[in-house]
Amino acid sequence: MTLYRRRFDRVFKENAVKLSYEKSCQKDFAAELGIWPSILSRWREEYRKYGIGSFQGFGTPKVHPDNKIFFELEKNNKKSEIKLEIFKNGFPFLFQGKLVTYQFIRSNENKYSIDQMCEVLGICSRIYFKWKKHGIPKKHREVTLLKEEITSIFLNSKKQYGRDRITKELNNRGYKIAGRQVSNYMQELGLRSRVKKKFKVTTDSKHNYYTSPNVLNRQFKVNSPSTAWVSDITYIQTKTGFLYLTIIMDLYDRKIIGWSLSSVMSTKKTTLAAWDMAVENRKVSDGLIFHSDRGVQYANKAFTAKLDSYKCIRSMNRKGDHLDNAVSESFFSSFKKELIHRKDVLLTKEKMEQEIFEYIENWYNKKRIHSVLNYQTIEQFNDNVTLNKSE
Repeated sequence: MTLYRRRFDRVFKENAVKLSYEKSCQKDFAAELGIWPSILSRWREEYRKYGIGSFQGFGTPKVHPDNKIFFELEKNNKKSEIKLEIFKNGFPFLFQGKLVTYQFIRSNENKYSIDQMCEVLGICSRIYFKWKKHGIPKKHREVTLLKEEITSIFLNSKKQYGRDRITKELNNRGYKIAGRQVSNYMQELGLRSRVKKKFKVTTDSKHNYYTSPNVLNRQFKVNSPSTAWVSDITYIQTKTGFLYLTIIMDLYDRKIIGWSLSSVMSTKKTTLAAWDMAVENRKVSDGLIFHSDRGVQYANKAFTAKLDSYKCIRSMNRKGDHLDNAVSESFFSSFKKELIHRKDVLLTKEKMEQEIFEYIENWYNKKRIHSVLNYQTIEQFNDNVTLNKSE
């Protein structure tokens, strides 16, 4: 008898097994069915082991009905474990954009189900397969590159630049983008600049020294170096006591040309020390206006004599009006926001001195862009002025 290969459904196999127990010769019965005896034996063994759970078809697990509930629980538990594993491995990529998430899915296709990965990571499987076939669209590539640029600018600014400065820097790099769009991308990336905090006024104006009138009169924009310098003092708390920072700024390019850091508020350690640095870094022009608050460190005889020796014109805030020295106040506001208030713990005086030197000399004077300079660094501003004069 010629036997040929056929496909049998579950009902046929189950009936064949039941009927086989009524036959005396399994070999003859198999021949009647048109199958090999070994096939009938395999069906009988499967039915004996799994009962009505047998013959479920290819790819369907075999399980005895008495164990079905336990089997389903174990299967669901296994699925949950796999989903948790996918989430743990894929979580770091979720905040790096869809492109990076797509790449994670593709690199793990041999380990996990694509549908499971898409479900757990919140990715549309249809869009994923489209990306896999055609690659990322040009617009998405541009957005990804733009986000990388925004992140780079933000981190290079020590996490200080907000929307406006980042927008201007992007425009300088050739990107045409509005501030609102930059703000949206920063929000998606979780980038947020430091919030300003208020700081105390340290001016001691209760003295009998002569105070000068407000000659500067809030004319904070000048056309040449050493036309007007402004100065102020602030305090900084450290782990081992207070430090006092005195700065002298040239209003022309907003550069800190002189500064001093001391543990005491004496004139020698504050204003005179900052002045000595300033005159080393920048030549004093005839008729230079030196503006400050009415504090004793600026009004005392030692410091006024120093200004008079350089034939400077003294200028001071009007009483109780700190806005007369708004540029210095603005510097200290940025300084404390960008350096002091971002510290979680107090530093020692020595460590703080290092941090302040790095901030003023290597960050503020060289790398930080300034809105008043049309979002240029101080060096860029001066280079462009020199270039324009030579043309």
